[in-house]
Amino acid sequence: MSSTPLTSLAKAGGCAAKYSAARLEKLVAGLVAPEAENLLVGLDPADDAAVYRLDDERALVFTVDFFPPVVDDPRDFGRIAAVNALNDVFAMGGAPLLALSVTAFPEELPTETLGDVLAGAREACDEAGAILAGGHTIRDEEPKYGLAVVGTVHPEGIWSKSGARPGDALFLTKALGTGLILQAERAGGAPGPSLAAAVASMRTLNMRAADALRPYAPSAVTDVTGFGLLGHAYEMASRSGVRLELDSGALPPLEGALELARAGVRTGGHRRNREFAGPHVESTASPEAEALAFDPQTAGGLLISLPAERAPVLAGAFAAAGLALHRIGKAVEGTGILLAEPE
Repeated sequence: MSSTPLTSLAKAGGCAAKYSAARLEKLVAGLVAPEAENLLVGLDPADDAAVYRLDDERALVFTVDFFPPVVDDPRDFGRIAAVNALNDVFAMGGAPLLALSVTAFPEELPTETLGDVLAGAREACDEAGAILAGGHTIRDEEPKYGLAVVGTVHPEGIWSKSGARPGDALFLTKALGTGLILQAERAGGAPGPSLAAAVASMRTLNMRAADALRPYAPSAVTDVTGFGLLGHAYEMASRSGVRLELDSGALPPLEGALELARAGVRTGGHRRNREFAGPHVESTASPEAEALAFDPQTAGGLLISLPAERAPVLAGAFAAAGLALHRIGKAVEGTGILLAEPE
């Protein structure tokens, strides 16, 4: 491992470094591609990845994601960055096929450090069934790493953010709080078990969760990353034309995350997520529950909207597979988000 802590070279780490969602909407508003019959998912509206139909049985899923270090261990950093990118394909219902590295590193860092980053990414790609086939590397004072990924999906099996319907149950597959924990670590140290829990979560692909979900034809799916649960929930609600009601007491926190929120820990991403989604959120929840819900996540879980009648069998399938699944709310008629304190 390099003697220079990777996080000391970054202004912000992981998905907390994402561009403001509010500014991003304005930025891409003028970039909508001309109509193309085979472009099934593009920028109108944008989703977790683009999808292009090859024929009646096959479509390609395209995504790219990269960010500065979230941890000092270069192998963990490489794996987490790769997991975060690969998860976009799983969030669309697809399977990763091919990946290319997107790498920016200071020349002063040892070559072995970059080698460890790439080894971590290769490990994640191998597990996901994708080939890490090359990439591009530039010099940069702030290290950054990620992947451009191509996957495949059946044209009739695409999961989008825009299909949630009134009466659906809402589920989350991973606990929340990576931003809070990583911020605490940068500020002087998160409790050891909290950091270990966050790293373990970020290292975990959403592949097995997607595989368990696939037979149950969800209405809408997205992965929870830099815009936080409430930012991504607002995207789902607004694009689906529904209101999402979330039970703050059902939100699963990573170990120590709520305690850090009560202590006032926040990230810059938290502020940007409030600016984006906050005007559309009605909340009766505690300040720490709100902080958890606005917290930017890195390599977070899937947010799933599914007809309520399928909820028990889905929960059973996840339990049988040894996978976490948290029922956090429901979709109803209306607009916006309700984050409600438990009755």
